[in-house]
Amino acid sequence: MMNIDNKPNPATEAKQRWNEKHYTQIKAHISSEVASAFKAACAASGVSMAGVLTQFMLEYSGTSQKRRTASEPDYSTRGKRRATMKYFAQQTEMIRAAEERCRDNIPENLQGSSVYETADEYVSRLEEAAELLSDIY
Repeated sequence: MMNIDNKPNPATEAKQRWNEKHYTQIKAHISSEVASAFKAACAASGVSMAGVLTQFMLEYSGTSQKRRTASEPDYSTRGKRRATMKYFAQQTEMIRAAEERCRDNIPENLQGSSVYETADEYVSRLEEAAELLSDIY
């Protein structure tokens, strides 16, 4: 890669050399439907396609490599962390909406009771949490 002075970028060249030394590119012809579904599933899960394929190859070949367990989510990149924060914000908003519906369905004779006040407090706190999470990403 060249910069504006038509000089090679040393950082880019170093990364290319490292990648060439440590990685192998594997090509496969996959139907468009399968590739699209795989790409969407990986995006929805917040994982890279290469990571999923690597994991499959390791398991299929019986190769051992230190891997994260299911209890250790992958937050290794900014994109993965932002995607997770976005997911938490969306989930928090869904929980808030459900709690609000529950509160709104409390009979009139119980409005003002501790049950109603607790539900109202939950709605307020969940609104604040969703707003804070949205501000982060």
